[in-house]
Amino acid sequence: MADLSTEFAGIKSPNPFWLASAPPTDKQYNVERAFEAGWGGVVWKTLGEDPAAVNVSSRYSATYDGFGSVAGFNNIELITDRTLEVNLREIEAVKKSWPDRALVVSLMVPCEEESWKKIVKQVEQTGADGLELNFGCPHGMPERGMGAAVGQVPEYVEMVTRWCKQHSTLPVIVKLTPNITDIRFSARAAHQGNADAVSLINTINSITSIDLDNMVARPIVDGKSTHGGYCGPAVKPIALNMVSEIARDPETKGLPISGIGGINNWRDAAEFISLGAGCVQVCTAAMIYGFRIVSEMKDGLSRWMDSKGYEKLTDFQGLAIANTTDWKYLNMNYKVVASIDDEKCIGCGRCYIGCEDTSHQAIKAVAQADGSNKFEIIDAECVGCNLCQITCPVENCITMVKQDSDKPYMNWTQDPRNPYRDAS
Repeated sequence: MADLSTEFAGIKSPNPFWLASAPPTDKQYNVERAFEAGWGGVVWKTLGEDPAAVNVSSRYSATYDGFGSVAGFNNIELITDRTLEVNLREIEAVKKSWPDRALVVSLMVPCEEESWKKIVKQVEQTGADGLELNFGCPHGMPERGMGAAVGQVPEYVEMVTRWCKQHSTLPVIVKLTPNITDIRFSARAAHQGNADAVSLINTINSITSIDLDNMVARPIVDGKSTHGGYCGPAVKPIALNMVSEIARDPETKGLPISGIGGINNWRDAAEFISLGAGCVQVCTAAMIYGFRIVSEMKDGLSRWMDSKGYEKLTDFQGLAIANTTDWKYLNMNYKVVASIDDEKCIGCGRCYIGCEDTSHQAIKAVAQADGSNKFEIIDAECVGCNLCQITCPVENCITMVKQDSDKPYMNWTQDPRNPYRDAS
């Protein structure tokens, strides 16, 4: 059976599934229930200076897919609203009871060295395994000069990271905001500040929906609303891209990454790990389905690894990075053409409609004697865009078939059609 144990930035845990800093990790009761369910680690909900933050009601909203399941989750909740003393006492108690689990503490205080120095020393005394610097919170805290207000300025990221490394012996993980033009700049800054790792992504600025009867966004607080932080399955593609950008960047090569964003099952976790993540953090899935989902995640990942011959996570960690590149280096001479399996086709015509109305008119409808249509690919017009395959409701009915070519590899920097191609 596959070994799921991890060592991330020097922090050991029995499996790579950690709960992210959020409501599920706000107190001892929750965290101990999580560990009993089998989670490998937690990042304790963000601590700050006293007096504690004050939250509003209500705090959450969501978007839904066509089956009624939560696709995206929005929150306007702030950092912990419990006192620092209570949180520190509970962190110490949990770590003593669960020494084999990773317990990292998220922190956010004003951008002053003395404030950071004081709180990291207090956390060290609890026996916690590491620190996560919350430079990503997109609502409430940036107005106070914290959260994304720090994470969006690389100079501040480097400065605060360096303070924490100077004043603490614990591993320092920097949690990055996705609400920025290029995630690599913040990651580089964290690296230059001697961070032991980065975690990403934090939540994305969002308004999920509008109550059109009352003309107010959700969640609603006494007839008003504000933007919140978006997470859940809908953000996974954004998170995967940002993780890969850091993993591929020569300036942050080798920097450990904790992947966050829409991890709902073992496959999501495997995708993050294949792009270089050393562990993953989960929030929305736990809030929707409860802590016991980790059993399915662990079982599914272990079984998949066994089927592939991977004995440990590092056997496939980062393997997808070598196949992730910039657009300009893709092979311009590679071509695929769609192929329809007539035996599987149900004649719905969705491929035809999509291609005819919005793509390349590469599918023709051939009327049959019984009044139905048969759909055929016009190879000469097909550009291999995949739209027909995506819209088809029948699995493997439409496949993309590679076309034989005697043309060698040629990327856009070499293509004679590119007026700015490399002179060489």
